[in-house]
Amino acid sequence: MGSYFLDISKYVKKKNSKEDYKKTIKKINEKLERAYKMKIIQIMPTIAFGDAVSNDALALMDILAGLGYETAIYAENVDERLNMKYIYRFKDLPRPKEKDVVIYHMSTGSGLAYQIESMNCRKIMIYHNVTPPLYFAGYSAVLCELTQKGVEQVKYLADKFDYCLADSEYNKQDLLEYGYTCPIDVLPIIIPFEDYYKMPNQDIADLFGKDNNTNILFLGRIAPNKKQEDIIAAFYQYKRYYNPTARLFLVGAHGGMEEYYARLQKYVLALDLRDVYFTGHISFADILAYYQIADVFLCLSEHEGFCVPLVEAMLFDIPVIAYDAAAVKYTLNGAGVLLQDKNPLLLAGWINRLIKDNTLKKQILQSQTNRLKSLQYEPIKEQFTNLLNRFLELAS
Repeated sequence: MGSYFLDISKYVKKKNSKEDYKKTIKKINEKLERAYKMKIIQIMPTIAFGDAVSNDALALMDILAGLGYETAIYAENVDERLNMKYIYRFKDLPRPKEKDVVIYHMSTGSGLAYQIESMNCRKIMIYHNVTPPLYFAGYSAVLCELTQKGVEQVKYLADKFDYCLADSEYNKQDLLEYGYTCPIDVLPIIIPFEDYYKMPNQDIADLFGKDNNTNILFLGRIAPNKKQEDIIAAFYQYKRYYNPTARLFLVGAHGGMEEYYARLQKYVLALDLRDVYFTGHISFADILAYYQIADVFLCLSEHEGFCVPLVEAMLFDIPVIAYDAAAVKYTLNGAGVLLQDKNPLLLAGWINRLIKDNTLKKQILQSQTNRLKSLQYEPIKEQFTNLLNRFLELAS
C-alpha cells in the first residue's frame, strides 16, 4: 500500500547516512498513515427530501457517525430543504484516499458512475434497482433516457466494485444476472420507526377518519410503474359491488409525470368515479394522517426495488393487499395478502373480505407484525454494522 504523504522530506533533518535518512522518512510515513482517520463517504446522483433512497443514505450516515467514522454524503443535486450538515455537492468532494471507503447508491443513470470507477479506494455499491425505461415511454423522454443509462451503467460497473449491498433478494438476483462476481449481501432499507410516531395532521384525520366510510390508500409517486390505473379500476369495482361510499387516496407527487397524471384523471372521469383523491406532494404530517385513517393499503406496482410504503403500512396496522411483482414478495416475506392476479373484481372482493372478515383481518395483521420484527431499525443497523466490519477486515 502506497504512502498518502509523498513529499515530507523537506520537514526532516538529514542524518549522516543516506540509509538512516531513508529509514527516518519511512518511519514518519508509517506514523502519519496510522494517524490518518479512514473516511466512509456516500455518493449519490441526487439527495432529496422524503425520497426512500435519500432517507436510506441519511440513516446510514447517522449509523456511520455513531460508529465513530468520519462520514459525509456527496451528491450532484442537493435538495435545499435538507439540513446541509454533512451533505455536500459532489464537485466539492476531496479525492478519496486509498484507505477510504466510498459507498455509491445506484438507482438511476448518472455520470457519477464513471467517476466512481476512477477513485483509488475501496468501493461499495448499494443497489436500489433502476426502473425499466419502458415504463416511461410516451410519458417522459428525460426519464426514459435517464433510466436507460442507469441500466447500462449497472452492467458497466459489474467489475468495478469490491462489494455490493442489495435492498432485496430481487435486487441481488439482478446484479448476478448482470455479471457481478464480487460478494453481494442483502440489506433492507433502514427505516427509523420512531419517525412515524410524530403527530399527524389532525385536520385530515378528523375530516376522513371519523365516519364509517372505508378508506383505501396507496402511497407512492405518480408513475407508470406504480400502476395507479389498476388501483383505480379495482376501486371502481369495489364501489360498484360492495361499498358506494368508499374513498381512494393516491398519495404522491406527480412532478415530471404530468402526462401520466392527466391520463389517470381522465380515466377517473371516464368511469364517472367519485371519491378519488390525488394529494400531490404533501408534508410528512399529512402522510402520517393518511396512514392513520386507512382501512386497506392496496399496492399494484409492477416494479419495486424494495417498496418502503409496504413497511409503513404494516407499521400502522393497515392490512396490505399487493401484487406479486419485483421485490414486493421479498419485502412482505409472507405478510399481507400477495396476489398473482390483478383482476379488478378479484381485488374488490379481497378488499371487501378484509373489511368484513375480522378473523381474516387479525390473521393478516399478525403476519405483518411478525414481519416487522426483522425490519426494525436496530436489527438492520446491527446487520449493516456486522457486514461493514467484515468487509473492512477482508479488504484491509
